[in-house]
Amino acid sequence: MIRSLIAGALLLGGAPIAHAALSPAERKIGASVEAGYEPSVVLLEKLVNQNSGSMNFPGVKAVADMLRPEFEALGFAVTWKPMDAAKRAGHLIAVHKGRAGTTKMLLIGHLDTVFEPDSPFQTFVREGDFARGPGAADDKGGVATMLLALKAMQAAGTLKTANIEVVLTGDEEDSGDPVSIARADLVAAGKRADVALDFEGLSQEDGKDMGSIARRSSNSWTLSATGKSGHSSGIFSEKAGDGAIYELARIITAFRKELPEPNLTFNVGLIGGGQSAEVDKDGVRIAVTGKTNIIPPVAVAKGDFRTLSEEQTSRVQAKMQAIVDSGHLNGTSASITFDLGYPSMAPTDGNRALLAKLNGINRDLGLAEMPALDPLKRGAGDIAFVAQDTDGLVGLGPASSGDHSPAEKVDLASMKRQAKRAAILMSRLAAEPERK
Repeated sequence: MIRSLIAGALLLGGAPIAHAALSPAERKIGASVEAGYEPSVVLLEKLVNQNSGSMNFPGVKAVADMLRPEFEALGFAVTWKPMDAAKRAGHLIAVHKGRAGTTKMLLIGHLDTVFEPDSPFQTFVREGDFARGPGAADDKGGVATMLLALKAMQAAGTLKTANIEVVLTGDEEDSGDPVSIARADLVAAGKRADVALDFEGLSQEDGKDMGSIARRSSNSWTLSATGKSGHSSGIFSEKAGDGAIYELARIITAFRKELPEPNLTFNVGLIGGGQSAEVDKDGVRIAVTGKTNIIPPVAVAKGDFRTLSEEQTSRVQAKMQAIVDSGHLNGTSASITFDLGYPSMAPTDGNRALLAKLNGINRDLGLAEMPALDPLKRGAGDIAFVAQDTDGLVGLGPASSGDHSPAEKVDLASMKRQAKRAAILMSRLAAEPERK
């Protein structure tokens, strides 16, 4: 008898031993996720088929209205926060009050997609355990996974004691302006929370699930140079000077030589100069006039830079400013302005500890350990707005490919293991004392 039990364990790759660490409630979570998978796909299809491009305000609100009863059925108090002041639709906020004195969790996702109503990519199409559709992964798949996890917690009895606040922004793909208003509710929730869990997509490398404990910032800059206009035959003379384009080139060349450091990238995405150079109101076009025999009096360049910490952001900003301010070419001047958009989420010890907890759950589920993802491989996101105030994990949504393109394809089956991970993690955190 003992021999047959050992043989059975070996045939199952040791799975019975790995699963032994799960509590009865956690085993029920697993069964509930499996049972809730198909209904979750049905909900996802409904969400995807409602266009909610960031600028489709009625569409974003319609998705929020679809989600309201889902959260209310779980005992959440749901609020819609209009964002007229930030020129966006609004945010859905849902609060579940659990046992006092326990970990306060913030769950983050978003309602909007990059696909506006004029996009030809509008429809959910299922292909077995995969599906294509606008936002099928980013981030309607993440929201569906979040709800699948919460429903499993309710079925297992672990939700009732959990303190959870959900913030689903309506403008993650195109943040409202000013950001101080557009992200005020999220920042306030982060100050209340002990832990933040981001339900955007699962990162994978070579088919292996990865843990994300960091996101880089996304900041933009505009560089302007001026010079003396005149006939090109006089360029470089003391009287005529070098012109605005050479001054712009001096600065950009210095950026390339002097700025590089670990975890930093910087890009020049748009450039123009001549007799005139006017940037359009959206900041994506430069209308230029000029002639080959005129020294250009104006030049403009726009770009971005991405960092791994706010200290790095401040330091790189100062270095760029110093390059712009010193060594002007003859007869020229230059200035730079910065638009600090999404902040960074540094890989802190607290974030690493959360990933360690998640990997403990992976072991208990018989899943492979999730190594920490290189932050250079993850873009900016909403969780960064709360990273200064709370520990966090990124990527609890489903795996996918082709995000932000008509090739967006979600791995529906990955929702199951992601929901199990998230539900067990939240259940265990709910049993721990609050940290603030």
